[in-house]
Amino acid sequence: MSLRITRKNIELASKWTPSIVTYGTGAWLSLLYFTDWKAVVRYIPFYGSKFQE
Repeated sequence: MSLRITRKNIELASKWTPSIVTYGTGAWLSLLYFTDWKAVVRYIPFYGSKFQE
């Protein structure tokens, strides 16, 4: 079974890219929210102010 990237595959990938980026961003932000990952979250404007000492 050979793997070929055809014009149709590229067209389908370009249609799915915005959805993949949106869901990936949402998943990343959910992970930060539920884990309270201070090393990254403290640099987010407004939300990171709760970690200032």
